[in-house]
Amino acid sequence: MKPLRIALTKGRLEKSTIELFEKIGYNCDEVHNKGRKLILPIGNNDFEVVLAKAADVITYVESGVCDLGVVGKDTILENGTSFYELLDLGFGKCKFALACKKDYDFYHGYGTKTIATKYPNVTRNFFENKNMDVRVIKIEGSVELAPLVGLADGIVDIVETGSTLKANNLEVIEDVTNISARLIANIASLKLRKKEIEELERKLEAAIE
Repeated sequence: MKPLRIALTKGRLEKSTIELFEKIGYNCDEVHNKGRKLILPIGNNDFEVVLAKAADVITYVESGVCDLGVVGKDTILENGTSFYELLDLGFGKCKFALACKKDYDFYHGYGTKTIATKYPNVTRNFFENKNMDVRVIKIEGSVELAPLVGLADGIVDIVETGSTLKANNLEVIEDVTNISARLIANIASLKLRKKEIEELERKLEAAIE
């Protein structure tokens, strides 16, 4: 049988995942010396990793070309539904937050507020749960700019330290939800390769604890 294939989000999550794999005894030299390769063996060909952008990790897992994936909860909330979320890996921690200009009373008044964000689905769900009608504008670049130039009343974005907000005279007025890296599985793979996946999940869980 071919090795399990795991899609990893390139960058910081990739680095933390590889550290976790090494902690549970897998040789990850091929990944450390990857060059331009995008599919790499782990251990003694125990499984292989595919390096991809966050949203693509979900696409690869949902389509079944990868059995498992490691991706942030932010990407899951924005992009994905057709897979199983198996495990909170405990790294890549940050949060979604609602922020606006300092001293601006966001919840005052009855007019429809405009929110700028890279995450329209997360934003709509958040305000729907509050029974608030908002206008959502999708921004690709620095979302902090939108309230400063008068495009939006507030933003919903990922916040780690809050230093970018502070530097631009913005402040968090409400946390939306916490985020961390998650292990996800293809629905069919979880049935067909249950034993292998559960064994890896057990090892990872023990290493996290």
